[in-house]
Amino acid sequence: MSKVFKAACVQMNSAAEVAPNLESAATLIRAAVGAGARLVMTPENTTLIEPNRARQLTKTPREEAHPGVPHFAALARELGIWLLIGSMPVRADERRIANRSFLFDPQGGIVARYDKIHMFDVDLPNGETYRESNGVKPGEQAVVAQTPWGALGLTICYDVRFAYLHRALAQAGATMLTVPAAFTVPTGQAHWHVLLRARAIETGCFVFAPAQTGEHAEGRRTYGHSLIVSPWGEVLADAGEAPGYIVADIDLEQVAKARAMVPALRHDREVERPHGLMRAASE
Repeated sequence: MSKVFKAACVQMNSAAEVAPNLESAATLIRAAVGAGARLVMTPENTTLIEPNRARQLTKTPREEAHPGVPHFAALARELGIWLLIGSMPVRADERRIANRSFLFDPQGGIVARYDKIHMFDVDLPNGETYRESNGVKPGEQAVVAQTPWGALGLTICYDVRFAYLHRALAQAGATMLTVPAAFTVPTGQAHWHVLLRARAIETGCFVFAPAQTGEHAEGRRTYGHSLIVSPWGEVLADAGEAPGYIVADIDLEQVAKARAMVPALRHDREVERPHGLMRAASE
């Protein structure tokens, strides 16, 4: 198969109920396929954004009972595409969900699953605390999936801040990386473009980052700006702030060219961890 193809990132404004999100996602996926995309990717929390943790758990079935699984399997099969659902929250246990990506092939089969590894647990200076790990069971396994064009490394949202994960995926064979997300507006404005371009440059990979955008339930706002980034760090497409999709031509020969120019993936060295700060000579 040709190493050149069209990829699309769908940008959504997901609601606090599953059914309308399935419909919205399908409409945008069909539009992206109409524009020529053969690999289509949707954002984190495609099927549900429910800020209230108790309601989120109630609305989140286990994978085997989730309506999104047959819905998107049938859509991938009908359209004959590779389809990454950036994440569908699925019930993990009695008190937590798993934030899980699903990669479907053109026959509607699930080729890969990936559970978000890194949890956003933070104590803010203003006294606010946020514990994603209280409601989400973290994944433990990095995932690289084979596609007809090359290997696809899967990550989700906060994972983007952990360069070692993306490096490990690239060293395991990935030539493309996915970062479906629901970034907040303040962190998106400050870090989104920089982080995604950095991950592309460090790994020599194409980076696909489908995102949530706009205002959601209970006033939560997400940044948008779904991006497709080349292995040299060039932004090939930016979705801005409205729901929709972006499409770009992906030429995987650019991966080899970028890695030949900067072969950093081959230059790892073992470095001893620092034991502490050195004292100044005057001390």
